[in-house]
Amino acid sequence: MSERMLIKNANVVNPAGKSGVMDIFIKDGLIEKMGPAEEIVTAEEGIRVIDATGLIVAPGLIDVHVHFRDPGQTHKEDIFTGAKAAAHGGFTSVVMMANTVPTIDSVETLEYVKDRAEKTDIHVYSTANVTYGMMGEKMTDMQSLYDAGAIGFTDDGKPIMDEELVREAMKEVKRLGVPISFHEEDPAYVKNPGYNHGKASEHYGIYGADRQAEIVMIERDIELALETGADIDIQHISTAEGVELVRQGRTKAGNIHAEATPHHFTLTEEAAIRYGTNAKMNPPIRTKEDRMAIIRGLQDGTIEMIATDHAPHHANEKKVGDPENLTKAPSGITGLETSLALGITELVKKGYLTMEQLIDRMSTGPARIYHLNGGVLAEGKPADIVIFDDNADYVPGEYFSKADNTPFTGWKLKGLVRYTISDGQVVYRL
Repeated sequence: MSERMLIKNANVVNPAGKSGVMDIFIKDGLIEKMGPAEEIVTAEEGIRVIDATGLIVAPGLIDVHVHFRDPGQTHKEDIFTGAKAAAHGGFTSVVMMANTVPTIDSVETLEYVKDRAEKTDIHVYSTANVTYGMMGEKMTDMQSLYDAGAIGFTDDGKPIMDEELVREAMKEVKRLGVPISFHEEDPAYVKNPGYNHGKASEHYGIYGADRQAEIVMIERDIELALETGADIDIQHISTAEGVELVRQGRTKAGNIHAEATPHHFTLTEEAAIRYGTNAKMNPPIRTKEDRMAIIRGLQDGTIEMIATDHAPHHANEKKVGDPENLTKAPSGITGLETSLALGITELVKKGYLTMEQLIDRMSTGPARIYHLNGGVLAEGKPADIVIFDDNADYVPGEYFSKADNTPFTGWKLKGLVRYTISDGQVVYRL
């Protein structure tokens, strides 16, 4: 049951709607009224009052790229713990990737994840696969998967190398009106996934993953998107050249989109040396120049979304500090519970983005591109809200996720989530 709620003295940051200091009245899961305090007067009893003086109130955050490992690998994460981690981080909506075990290439598996998702406190959506078993060989029945509730398609975790198959998949998602997202790494340029071919690979005495792996795939998929008109999402972009390709593509058409992760706008390849397998991810973190190019892409809107690529793994799989595990350990780090604070600390406090721009990249933009009913605070809209203190200290260390494979544990960050409200219900409170 949603609560009747009055949020008072809210410093509203709302890229697609009214901003400023105001009160917000919530009833039946919706925002019934928002405006100056003197305009919101109610005689109703039993109203929960939240005094947001000194806090920022924004549309609930939306992450379009998470791995909840359910079904098949729930020792790492499941849909319920993933949703709790999301709420802790200020997220009211997340989009699950389809590289589960089994993969989400059938209506049966999609129905399984949807059934579990509906039992969580937030909005958990799911993609479905582009190809059966993520083998890159035969396209799934996208129509049936779309009818069953898939909000997009991806083989994230693996690149799709068959150009003609990608072209046909783009034509189909264009017809269905949903985005298709791509993991852009050509395996011909990747010998040791997770580490940049550069300082990191030299340190470990391996080849690593060359930047060209991403560049050639982004170039191909932008060309195909321009040809077909499909909305594409270039996932977890990591190279300066990739950012520039997206920038140039967006001058030609509005269907080219990209996302950046907090680890790619925060870290450089030196972190892979310092943190070992807890900083191993695909694509890898790269150079200072790449990091700054990503930040510039976020500044000018070339990169419209910040997405965590939340990728939980069991501690026994990462085995941080074990040199023999460097190439064996799976790639990926957790991110839902540190994303907002990293955005505030690394982007807003350092003057790269305004707070409004950060909220746009973490909520409004993702909602627009994935056609979700969120990303804005407005009367009649769902009461999906995050309330946070952008000046409070936050030191990550206690997680709602089952996993803690992140380099950010113990970092001194700014930005603390005080409340997460989904459909008018408080689902997290500090």
